[in-house]
Amino acid sequence: SGQTTAAVPCDPAAPAYVIFTSGTTGPPKGVEIPHRALVNFLTTMAQEPGLTAQDTLLSVTTVMFDIAVLELFGPLIVGGKVIIADRAQILDGFQLVKRIDKGDVTLMQATPTLWSMLLDAGLKPASGLKLLAGGEPLPDDLAARLVAGGAELWNMYGPTETTIWSAVQRIEPGAAITIGHPIGN
Repeated sequence: SGQTTAAVPCDPAAPAYVIFTSGTTGPPKGVEIPHRALVNFLTTMAQEPGLTAQDTLLSVTTVMFDIAVLELFGPLIVGGKVIIADRAQILDGFQLVKRIDKGDVTLMQATPTLWSMLLDAGLKPASGLKLLAGGEPLPDDLAARLVAGGAELWNMYGPTETTIWSAVQRIEPGAAITIGHPIGN
């Protein structure tokens, strides 16, 4: 009560974590992500696509995939909330849609494949919901369906080696889909 802990010094170049690539461009390899890169990434994501203390992110990504880092730590660095979907919800699009429909989720990140599955399960993304899509190309028809109800859609792109996402683009209705522009630094 009333006590604080002393700051723990950390070398910005020291590894924050090591994650193995999928091997899509050759044999899988371990990638060391330094603290500096992770802090830059999370700080940049808080600015664009934007995270606030009022956000509640529904986390659906296994920690075996580097994009889970954004889901777990992004909202927390700005004072927001993280809800971790349970395995049954993640495996059943209808249960996941039911969870989103509770109305407390403001942000979710998923692959286009999962977004498509959720739309097929009845998801109707509306204004007030920010959707991040990455890990696969974002098809035009899927993007159109995701923004039709007023939700905000962001296309995310980046290889593991550049600390998760390295480019972002807000996708406006009817606009061409691109990987956008580089994140900060």
